[in-house]
Amino acid sequence: MNARTDTALLQTPANGRSQHLSTAQLDALEEESIFILREVVAAFERPALLFSGGKDSLVMLWCAAKAFGAGRIPFPLLMIDTGHNFPEVTAFRDQRARELGAELIVRSVEDSMARGSVRLAHPDESRNVHQSVTLLEAIEELRFDALIGGARRDEEKARAKERIFSHRDGFGQWQPKAQRPELWTLFNTRLQPGEHFRVFPISNWTELDVWQYIARENIALPSLYYTHPRQVVRRRGLLVPVTALTPARDGECIETRQVRFRTVGDIPCTCPVESPAATAHEIVHETLAADMSERGATRMDDQTSEASMEKRKKDGYF
Repeated sequence: MNARTDTALLQTPANGRSQHLSTAQLDALEEESIFILREVVAAFERPALLFSGGKDSLVMLWCAAKAFGAGRIPFPLLMIDTGHNFPEVTAFRDQRARELGAELIVRSVEDSMARGSVRLAHPDESRNVHQSVTLLEAIEELRFDALIGGARRDEEKARAKERIFSHRDGFGQWQPKAQRPELWTLFNTRLQPGEHFRVFPISNWTELDVWQYIARENIALPSLYYTHPRQVVRRRGLLVPVTALTPARDGECIETRQVRFRTVGDIPCTCPVESPAATAHEIVHETLAADMSERGATRMDDQTSEASMEKRKKDGYF
């Protein structure tokens, strides 16, 4: 679709009638994100973009290529690898970094485990929360003063509290009651030694905006974002993929369903949703009808309590 098109054509399965959905807001969101990315480069000495290979980080990378030019992105891409990532995503991550000529830095939770800075309560525990430790170690090692992340305010309550330029203290912790004002897009970027910022260029985007932008710009994504057959079991109201890391339990019935992933994280805590959507335009239509956020519908680690994300963010999580 042409980047200047202000409407997208949707086909409504129920009645077959065409509907026009405005995409005019995408230009303003893209412009804001590019402005923020350029502000980061102007204000900080050693920024990096947190890059998982998921849809939000791929949208940020697309905006970065527009802001600076492919092959000229002036900061590295940093991936915190749990060792339990979907192989389709890590392969796509490497491919996209090569295509854009961007430097890719990978740090592993397994290395933190070997050093003893991460200790699992049991071998089957999700490593997702432990990424915070590995990330803080990478920040100290590589002296990053700003980490650009793909969090959006519509995802979860704690993320809705974040500023775009979110200050982290010398311990890498977030203090939600001590955030700096951001009036008229004026960002206070002052830092004391050992402190850093997390910066969220797509903070004001919604899941619908992201998928409209992916459709408009024709951004390539890992295949598991689109419908595919997968073996799953039903557990706690979610579809859990059957893998070597998440095997079926005694008494559970394995089904093969047509599913897609709305968000992609650590395999043991990320669930797909049933969907026939094979294109970004079809996912736009599904997103319009969704009544639950993508994290609430698919992430087991966010269902432990209403404050689980806020606690993790205070401890240094993305």
